[in-house]
Amino acid sequence: MATATRALAGDKKNMVQQAVGLFATHMRRNSTMAQLTGKMPTATEAENTVRKQTSTSMPIVRAQDLGKGKGDEVEFNLLNPVNAQPIMGSEMAEGRGVGMSFTVDRLKVNQARFPIDLGDTMTTLRSPVDYRRFGRPVAQSLMDRYIDQSLLVHMAGDRGYNTAFDWTIPLASDPRFNAIMVNPVLPPSKNRHFIVDGTGVQAFKENAGEIDITTTDMFKMDTVDAMKSVLDTESLPTPVIEVENDPSAIDAPLRVWLVSPDQYNKFAADPQFRQIQASAYARASQAKNHPLFMGEVGIWNGFLIKKMPKAIRFYAGNDMRYSSDAYSETVATAKVPASFGTNFAIDRSIILGGQAVAEALAASDKSGIPFFWSEKDLDHGDKKELLIGSIRGVKKIRFGVDTGNGAEITDYGVTVVDTVVPITGLGK
Repeated sequence: MATATRALAGDKKNMVQQAVGLFATHMRRNSTMAQLTGKMPTATEAENTVRKQTSTSMPIVRAQDLGKGKGDEVEFNLLNPVNAQPIMGSEMAEGRGVGMSFTVDRLKVNQARFPIDLGDTMTTLRSPVDYRRFGRPVAQSLMDRYIDQSLLVHMAGDRGYNTAFDWTIPLASDPRFNAIMVNPVLPPSKNRHFIVDGTGVQAFKENAGEIDITTTDMFKMDTVDAMKSVLDTESLPTPVIEVENDPSAIDAPLRVWLVSPDQYNKFAADPQFRQIQASAYARASQAKNHPLFMGEVGIWNGFLIKKMPKAIRFYAGNDMRYSSDAYSETVATAKVPASFGTNFAIDRSIILGGQAVAEALAASDKSGIPFFWSEKDLDHGDKKELLIGSIRGVKKIRFGVDTGNGAEITDYGVTVVDTVVPITGLGK
């Protein structure tokens, strides 16, 4: 009988093969964050993008530069907003073309590693479980969670204070937070930060050091309608997205609105929700069943409303960072009203358009790709450990937009709306 072969723990070829497989699996995931990213172009593709960079019409713009490694900076080419008046009648048009410009931005990349203890000789003898076989999916899950959560936190402009077990990113008060996030987490720009106000919305406001919000200011159908009015009248609104294979992308443009589970449940209680959900499924059938339109999702008034994987939550007495000036990156804090007690909190929802955040992938010197893998014997072979790592970084995309009074700091592709949620069950 043939004996199955098994790669040795320290075999370099096996380590690269493992890294390639893990990276491929990660890139094929169907997570919410993966759905918000366009495809990486092939060497011959140049449509709607620049070389080695995904489409700027999706919220997450991913760039891959395998010439960079740990501790380096990766360049992004971001399309600046363009506007012009038409040339009419017999007016001379030649030589009056509107220029397109790209902003070159840079963000840091760094390695993130998750080691997994595979036990020792006695563990192997006493347990029927193959620790090495189970170690790979555990490591992959940790890395996938870290990547998705880092994207979410940068989009939201805050970590919040939720301490659920499956958070891989610590609270902002943790001394390791900045290193784990690689690039600074920027609070929403002043012109992209809103709170619910009764049946409408208002620009973020504080009163006597507390956020100007009451326990009845929850996420409702009226919230969606109010934000549509805001975006329809803004001089530079959050752009729409263009999902691949969506024939309605131009005629029925959409923005993605990520809402927390509690915000979503409140919205889903509306009698019209079934029709709203049916609209999303109908759009999916037109767009070759793109997963962004599937699952816990609905379409209403130009928004694709989708449940986010984690809540960015603020409890009574917690500080919330906000931008106090439109023309600088001055940051102030206001507290969640103490009157919320243990019954209410604030959850952050996130409206996304094209060019919301940039994600850079660089190369490990161990594998030549953004993921790397290691297995090692310790203590003279008695103990074993494996490790998964990645080289990447994330940054929110900002422009200085000239509004006539100077360059207004603008989170180009992301707007946040804070609403109240009741705290129920184990959330208390």
